[in-house]
Amino acid sequence: MYKTLSLHLRHAENVVVLTGAGASTASGIPDFRSSEGLWSEDNSREYYMSSDYFFHNPEDFWKKYKAIFRLKLLKNYRPNPVHQFIHELENRERNVTVITQNVDGLHQLAKSSNVIEYHGTLNRSSCPSCGRSFSLDYVMEHAIPRCDQCGKILKPDVLLFGDLITAHEESESAIKEADLLLVMGTSLFVTPFSLLPYSAAEAGITSAIINNEPTEKDGLFDYVIHDDLSQAVKQIKTFL
Repeated sequence: MYKTLSLHLRHAENVVVLTGAGASTASGIPDFRSSEGLWSEDNSREYYMSSDYFFHNPEDFWKKYKAIFRLKLLKNYRPNPVHQFIHELENRERNVTVITQNVDGLHQLAKSSNVIEYHGTLNRSSCPSCGRSFSLDYVMEHAIPRCDQCGKILKPDVLLFGDLITAHEESESAIKEADLLLVMGTSLFVTPFSLLPYSAAEAGITSAIINNEPTEKDGLFDYVIHDDLSQAVKQIKTFL
């Protein structure tokens, strides 16, 4: 299986990689949606991490947001072999587009040049009034971060519950132009991200999924591998 998938990767000129929490767990970032993850600990967290709550009580929102997402730890996380493998595919003179559910920015730290952050990012916040963008460093310097121009409380660029998905059409378009779709480290449980592999299936694009456990969408793929991602990329690289 690994050898055949590697052969497809070797000859593909346009690869789209979908990544989920499994791509970042080896960097020490927890899978918030696992059976023991952040969102299962307290259902009220989905309420607090909503766009409605931000606009209703932005001061308290920021206190909870910083604690829940452990923002002070974000700078400690580094790319792992999975992120590096995806970047190395790009180094082999093929076009690689990463579409990630992850909000940690590790694909960019690994130097991937074309990353669609489907659920936004923890690394930036924006002013809901004037649109100015602010770094994570700026946010961490202020208990309640405000725009330095108009004074409005900033809104994080991560997708909150109730926010509209803005990257879906761009993601579908990228997949439809691919020679190969590679899905890594996601259960494909959260919609509408989970619908993206259908674009490849409908277009007859070769596809593969690598995840540490079966998913309900496994039947959509030409190649299905259940393995730890760090071990999987080692196997693939031996045949590239």
